[in-house]
Amino acid sequence: MNAPTEMNCLAYRRAKLADPQRISAEARAHEAGCDACRLFARRIDAQEARIARVLDVPVPEGLDERILLAVSGRRQMPWRAWAVAASVVLSIGLGVSVWQGHGRYDAPRFAIEHVMHEPESFSTARLADPDQFRAVLAHFGGELTHSLGHVRYMKLCPGPEGTGWHVVLDTDKGMVSLFLIPGDKVHVPQTGTMQGYRALAEPAGRGHIAIVAENDAAVAAMAAAVRDNVRWKI
Repeated sequence: MNAPTEMNCLAYRRAKLADPQRISAEARAHEAGCDACRLFARRIDAQEARIARVLDVPVPEGLDERILLAVSGRRQMPWRAWAVAASVVLSIGLGVSVWQGHGRYDAPRFAIEHVMHEPESFSTARLADPDQFRAVLAHFGGELTHSLGHVRYMKLCPGPEGTGWHVVLDTDKGMVSLFLIPGDKVHVPQTGTMQGYRALAEPAGRGHIAIVAENDAAVAAMAAAVRDNVRWKI
C-alpha cells in the first residue's frame, strides 16, 4: 500500500491543476495556510471562469500539434509569423501564466515555478522529435551542431514578453528543462534555487534561456552543452 502524498506546494498545485473545483480537504487546508498557493488558486479559478465564458466550441484533440507541425515544416518562416502561429496555439489551449503578477522579473524563479506547474512534462511524451526541436531552436536564433540530449517534451509557454518554449531533455545527468524565452528581460546570467530545483538563466538567441534541474551538476552540464553545441546567430 502506497504512503499518502505529503501535501506540500507541489502536491497542492498538481491537485488544483488536475481538478480545480474538486480538491481534497488536505489540499484546502494547505491553501488556507499558504499565501503563494492561495494566489495560485485564485489565478486558476479566474482562468477557469474565462475559459467557461469564452470557449464554447470543442477543440479537436491534437490540433496544437498539427499547427506546430505545419509551422515547423516551413524552414524559412520569419520569426514574426512563427510567433503568430504560436499565439494561436496558446489562445486555444490557455496555459497557467506564472510569468506575470510579480513586481520584478526573476527568470530562474519563474522557470522553476513553470516546471512545478507543469509536472506532466516529466512523464509525457509530447512533440518528442529532434527535427522539430532543431526547427524551434533555429527560429529562436540558434543552430544546433550536436545533440543536447533526447528530446521528450516540447510545449509552448507564456513568457514575460511573448510566447516561449518549454523543452524537456533526457541527459546522462537526468531530465533537464530548457526554456527558450523571447524578449529583453535578462542581460546577465542569473541563478536560483527553490523547492529542491536549481535554475540558471542567461542571455541567448532572441531572448534568454533558462535551465532547470534537480541538481547543480545537471544544470551545469546542460549549460556547457548549450555553449558547446549551439551556435547563436543573433
